[in-house]
Amino acid sequence: MTPPRHSTDRAAPIGVFDSGIGGLSVLQALRTTLPGEDVVYVADSAHTPYGERSDAFVAERTLAIALHLRDAHGAKLLVIACNTASAAGAHAVRHDNPGWPVVAIEPALKPAAHHTRTGHVGVLATRGTLASHKFGALCDAMRETHPAVRFTPVACDGLASSIEQWALSGDGSQSRALLDRYLAPLAPFGSEGDATDTLVLGCTHYPLIREQIAHRIPAGVTLIEAGQPVARHAQRLLHSTGLLRFSPGHSVAPPPGHLRLLATGATQTLHAAALRWLPGATAGAAAPSVATLAI
Repeated sequence: MTPPRHSTDRAAPIGVFDSGIGGLSVLQALRTTLPGEDVVYVADSAHTPYGERSDAFVAERTLAIALHLRDAHGAKLLVIACNTASAAGAHAVRHDNPGWPVVAIEPALKPAAHHTRTGHVGVLATRGTLASHKFGALCDAMRETHPAVRFTPVACDGLASSIEQWALSGDGSQSRALLDRYLAPLAPFGSEGDATDTLVLGCTHYPLIREQIAHRIPAGVTLIEAGQPVARHAQRLLHSTGLLRFSPGHSVAPPPGHLRLLATGATQTLHAAALRWLPGATAGAAAPSVATLAI
C-alpha cells in the first residue's frame, strides 16, 4: 500500500491559502474554532486577484501552492480559502492527493436559502466564481431543493482588488464606491414583499469589510459568509482522521498555535491586512511577520 504523501502527525500545521488577503476572514474563524493548531497561510499576492483570471490559470496556481504546503510545510489538512480557487482547482488537488483532508469553500447559498423569509437572496461574488461550473451546479441544486427562493448574483469586478489596496493604503473610498454600485441591483432590501432580506458574501475578501456593507443596508438584512462553516468542517475532518491536535473536551485550554504568513509577491499588503484584521494584532502589538515565497 502506498503511504500517504501528506503528514499524518497531529502536531503538523494546517495549510491555508488564498489569492491574497481574503482568506484572513477564514483564518479568523479557524483560529477561533481551533486555537491550538499551527497554521501556515499563503497569499498568492503575485497573482491576485483570481476572480478575473482563467480557470486553467487558477487551477494551476491552486495545485502548485497546495503541493508547496504539503511538501515544504507538511500540512496535515488544506483549506482553500478562496471561492474561485475552490471552484477551479479543488477537484485536481483532491484527485492528486487521495486521503489528504481538503476543505474547499463555496458561496453559502444553502444556509441563505434556509434563512430567507422573503425568498430573495443576493449574492456578491467574483466573476470567476459566478461563471464556474461549480457555482452553476450549486444554483441548480438550490432550484431543486428550494424552488421558492430566488438568488440574484452580482459580479463585483474590482472589489477584491480594492480591499487589498485599502489594507495597504488605509483609503477605503474605492471599495465604498464599488459597494454602492454592486448593492444597487439588489435593492430594495428589507423584510417586506420580495425585497432582498439575505446577502451572501461569496468572496472571502468581502467579510473583511462587513461593517461597511452592513452600513449600506437595513439592520434586518442578514449577511452570510462561509468562514465559520469552513472552520467547523475542518475541525470535523481533523477529528475523524485522528489529526486533531487537542481534544475539544480538553480540560486545559491549549496554548495558542503558531501562525506563519507567506506571500508570493510583495509582503506589505498581507502584513498591513494582518495588523488590521487579525484578532490580537493592534497598533500596539505587531502582526506576525510575512516572509516571501518564491513559487
